[in-house]
Amino acid sequence: MKEDSRKRRRKKRRTRLILKVTLITALIALLATGTGAWYILNQLDETASGSFQGLDRGNKSELRVEPVDVGKDNFSMLLLGSDFREGDGVERTDTMLVATFNKDKRSIMLTSIPRDTYTEIIGYRGGGYYDKINHAHAFGEIDMTIDTVENLLDIPIDHYALVRFDGLVEIIDALDGIEVDVTYEFDFKEKSRNVDFTFTEGPTKMDGEKALAYARERKSSASGGDKGRGIRQQQIIEAIIDRAASFSSITRFNDVFNAVGNNIQMDLTFGNIVSLHGYASSINSIERNQLQTSGTRRPDINGASIWYEDIDEPELIELQNTLKNHLEINENPSTTVQQ
Repeated sequence: MKEDSRKRRRKKRRTRLILKVTLITALIALLATGTGAWYILNQLDETASGSFQGLDRGNKSELRVEPVDVGKDNFSMLLLGSDFREGDGVERTDTMLVATFNKDKRSIMLTSIPRDTYTEIIGYRGGGYYDKINHAHAFGEIDMTIDTVENLLDIPIDHYALVRFDGLVEIIDALDGIEVDVTYEFDFKEKSRNVDFTFTEGPTKMDGEKALAYARERKSSASGGDKGRGIRQQQIIEAIIDRAASFSSITRFNDVFNAVGNNIQMDLTFGNIVSLHGYASSINSIERNQLQTSGTRRPDINGASIWYEDIDEPELIELQNTLKNHLEINENPSTTVQQ
C-alpha cells in the first residue's frame, strides 16, 4: 500500500509538472510599456515586498568588485523553476535559465541549463563533489545553486528569481493568451487534467492550459526530451514578454499579480524593479542559447546506474565567452569581474 501511495504521489507530481519560469521578465516588460505604469508599481509593491529573500553573500556576487545597478548596468539573473509544495521534502530546481541583460543593445539572452548537467556542486561536502546541477538547491538552497552556476559559466550571477508556480495557466490567461511558433506537429493527452490538444506547426494562439501542454511535451520522437523541453520553455518566456510588452489594458493586471501570489521568491527589491522601468523602456531582441551536453550513465555512490548530461567542454568555453561578451565583462570598470 505504501509503495502504491508513493507511486501515486510521484505520478501526481509528474502530472502537475508545469513550465516553471519566472514572471520577473514579464513584469519588466509590463513596466516597460508605460501603460498605467504607476498603477502597476503600486500593485507590484506588495508583491515584491512579500517575495523578497536576500542571499547570504550580501548585495553582490563575489565575482564583482562593486554591486551592479540593474537600472544602469548590464546584469545577469538566474531564473529557477520548482514544483515544490508543502510536504514534498527537499526542493530540486527542474528548470534553470540564466538571463543576461545588455543595456545598450536592449537585448536579453536566455541560456538554458539541462537539469541533469553533471558538474561540481560548489560548497558541498568540502568541495570536489559532482552531481546533477538541479541537486544544488536540495543540498544548499539558493546560495549553493548560484555558486554552482557561477562556477560552471564563469560569470557573476547578480540576481535570482525562483518560481514555485502552479499559477502559469492563470498568468497566461490573465494576459489573454500568448502566441507561440510551434516547431512540429504532435498530440498531447493527459487524462488527469482532462486535456487533449493537437498542435500543428506554425504560429499558434495558446491559453494557459495549451501553453502548459506545449512546454511539458517530451514524449514524441521529435520532442528532444528534456533539452527540447528547455527550448520550448524559452519560447514560452519570449511569448510572455512579447505579450506583456504589448498589453494595453490595465483592467486585468490585478489578475496577473494575484496569480503570482506567494509563488515567486527573488532578491530584487521594489526599488530595483522600479529602476528597471527606465532600463527596459525598449527591448530590441531576445536570444536563446542552451548549454550543450550529451547523455551518459555512470554509477552513483551506491552503485546504481544514473543518467547524467555530460558537458561538451569546447562548447562550454564558447558559451562562457558569449555570455561574457553580452555582459561586456571587464569593459565597465565599476562592474568588472574580480580576477
